[in-house]
Amino acid sequence: MVRPIPSTPLPARRRALGRMGMLVLSLGATELARGAAIVAVRVWPAADYTRVTIESDSALSARHFIAENPARLVIDVDGLDLSAELRELVGKVRADDPFIAGVRIGQYQPRVVRMVIDLKQSTKPQLFSLLPVAAYRHRMVFDLYPTEERDPLLALIQGRDQPSQQAAQAVRDALGEFIGQVDRPGAAAPDKPASGSATAKPGTAAASASAATPPEPGASSAGRVNRLVIVALDPGHGGEDPGAVGPSGLREKDVVLAVALQLRDRLNDVPGMRAMLTRDADFFVPLQDRVRKARRVQADLFVSIHADAFFTPEARGASVFALSSGAASSATARWMANRENAADLVGGINVKAKDAEVMHALLDMSTTAQIKDSLRLGSEVLGQIGRVGKLHKASVEQAGFAVLKAPDIPSILVETAFISNPEEEAKLRDERYQAQLVDALTVGIKRYFARNPALARTRGT
Repeated sequence: MVRPIPSTPLPARRRALGRMGMLVLSLGATELARGAAIVAVRVWPAADYTRVTIESDSALSARHFIAENPARLVIDVDGLDLSAELRELVGKVRADDPFIAGVRIGQYQPRVVRMVIDLKQSTKPQLFSLLPVAAYRHRMVFDLYPTEERDPLLALIQGRDQPSQQAAQAVRDALGEFIGQVDRPGAAAPDKPASGSATAKPGTAAASASAATPPEPGASSAGRVNRLVIVALDPGHGGEDPGAVGPSGLREKDVVLAVALQLRDRLNDVPGMRAMLTRDADFFVPLQDRVRKARRVQADLFVSIHADAFFTPEARGASVFALSSGAASSATARWMANRENAADLVGGINVKAKDAEVMHALLDMSTTAQIKDSLRLGSEVLGQIGRVGKLHKASVEQAGFAVLKAPDIPSILVETAFISNPEEEAKLRDERYQAQLVDALTVGIKRYFARNPALARTRGT
């Protein structure tokens, strides 16, 4: 005999559904992560830090701790079963990675995967998650930083393998003082600036005003610079952030790094000048850290190198941008600034980093003098790039680029060409064109210093 199914009153059904909803809401991160599939694993080694990224189709939850003897980072990822995609992480570690000696992965418990990262040095790990953005799904990120950050100025000097260890140490101890004194009549002594000498950064409004008659652009500035002149070169994007991608697959991050490395070598050959790179390999540097690196070495100039892109392939030509204290100089400049300022979202930053708020305040301290001198620098560089190829705009444009907001360093952003244009993408891939760009940037920078000589620094500047 088939018994009839009793009907449930509507209020009771609503209460049951409500209880089911509360049950779903009460599930923790571990339960919600069950069934997550690994999309990709990546390792980005660099002298500054190494990043490990695990990309999945849903958010992951993990715990980590440092174990000693030997030093290793232990990470337990919840809601995962060991998969072939996750095992690929073992083979991603390079022998020259400064931080990671190797990786071991196993099924620690049901639905819990344990990763053990063997460390080469004392490390401060940072773990954070990134929501889907651009082409990426959910990302779990481990950044392995050294316990003690390296001295950037000392590394800059030692990188040339020319000064002795004693001279390099002297540079470290005398940061903010006269560096690399040049024998010439009237030069100020290292511990006593010349009477009336300005303490402004080279190329600032005060520095420009102190020169009664600017020298000829072609004149060498080496004889007038009484200390080491430092140029910060900033290859855009890197690591998780490829930047724009051309029709044939050329990535912005790769071509701008190639140009920056060549430019560094050219500037290092200029007497009394050194170039510092914000990144010298394929890794991501947050916008605020690019500015911080330049300020830590008391850079005299900041040049950020990029390759433009647009929705249509017809756009072409190089551009130079400076910071704007107000509205952008054009709708295009505003669009470009918004695109470049979004790099942190794609590259991935730890928003809980303790110095994020401080650096955000720093990036709002731009000055009128800095912008004025940035426009002078931009004009010199733009004039030289115009000799190499077509310009997108015949004058320096302005917008609110976060990477240009060092309050005391003349800063420009150079868009070398439109990588989205097939013809210009081919030029950017061409080593001869890259060499022409390097020549143009070198001449533009030297002409800027010829017209705006670098002056002495004093303590505290």
